[in-house]
Amino acid sequence: MLAIFLKTLPFFALIGLGWGAGRLRFFPPEATAWLTRFVFYFALSAMLFRFTATLSLRALFDPAFVLAYFGGTTAIWALGMVVARARRLPLAEVAMEAHTCMTGNTGFLGVPMLVVLLGPGAVGPVLMVLSIDLIVFSSLVTLLVTGARHGRVSLQMFAALGLGLVRNPMIMSMLAGLGWAALQLPMPGPVMEFVTILGAAATPGALFAIGASLAERSAERLRPAVWLSSAKLVLHPLAVGLAARAFGVEPFAAGVMVAAAALPVAGNVYILASHYGVAPQRVSASILISTAFSILTVPAVIAWVTAA
Repeated sequence: MLAIFLKTLPFFALIGLGWGAGRLRFFPPEATAWLTRFVFYFALSAMLFRFTATLSLRALFDPAFVLAYFGGTTAIWALGMVVARARRLPLAEVAMEAHTCMTGNTGFLGVPMLVVLLGPGAVGPVLMVLSIDLIVFSSLVTLLVTGARHGRVSLQMFAALGLGLVRNPMIMSMLAGLGWAALQLPMPGPVMEFVTILGAAATPGALFAIGASLAERSAERLRPAVWLSSAKLVLHPLAVGLAARAFGVEPFAAGVMVAAAALPVAGNVYILASHYGVAPQRVSASILISTAFSILTVPAVIAWVTAA
């Protein structure tokens, strides 16, 4: 456990460095926004392209893995909805809380950290988790929130969702990489050097940006935020772990799935909440609390899955 904690410490130290820079206003919110944009559109996209361009579709898509992650995550989604409904929240807030319970920071934290800690074999499972979260669950919460606002679901909403997916650089870079791999195209040396150098900026840039963005958050609405953070850090990895066992997922891939599920709440949940004006303070507090406690919980989960 101590060895794993020490391995994860540099990653969280980078988050802490970003948080300190943000709190001291050495790195203002405008700078954080532009750094996040650079990581999202350039560095992380280059990293994802390089990973998927050298990965076979078979290594990425495993039906048992997909069913296990989808099943376990759906169970947490449903639990989040039940708890929110019991508190008599409106449908839009119910959907946002359910989304907060199961959406981890896989893109900015999981891809850089888990591949380093668990090895190159973690690439396929981590990207599968990221794909399901982005394509399935992000689309679902958008439909529910928009439908709750307008009282109906229209064809225009589906068209807007499709356009949003096409404009997402993480999805498009993965698709481009898989297309490259499927065609078995050779990777020219200069191209590989380019995406390697650019992708190398994703890890420090993303972690620093996470920390700097947390400096602007406050821990308001503590009781619901503690519940949402607990569901994300504890119940989500437990649920997908049980589902992985039920579906007979290969042990290493199951371990990566559980580790990815143990990641703290993703920043893009706040972007959604803020855009639609649905419980942004609650979501913001959940991101702050879950990220702080993940310094202890993530190493514990990684130590557990690597020892299993």
